[in-house]
Amino acid sequence: MDRRHQERRDLLQDLFACTFSDFTLDRIEHPENASKVLSILKKLPELDALIQSAAPERPLAQIAKIDLAIMRLIMFESKHESTPKKVLVDEAIELAKAYGGDSSPKFMNGVLAKLLLP
Repeated sequence: MDRRHQERRDLLQDLFACTFSDFTLDRIEHPENASKVLSILKKLPELDALIQSAAPERPLAQIAKIDLAIMRLIMFESKHESTPKKVLVDEAIELAKAYGGDSSPKFMNGVLAKLLLP
């Protein structure tokens, strides 16, 4: 497995865990991710607004928490790293296949393609 993919998986797991503890860092399993998770948590209003703009028919409260965590992670990376946008969409789809439901990869592709791909 690609090192970057494994790092994203670990980061996703920590970010997802934080959604169950009032967005605090007390459930992080990978201490090396604490700083990045905190940075993502601080940007949630901005990230969530972007996600909501691309999926207006689906309120955030109705999006599966794991799908929301994947999109938050990918959108944060798109704003703060130089990773190609197509790579980020593909990565989101792979994470959705591994952790999400049956419709997660298609949903992820639709939302993130609107946001990241021209």
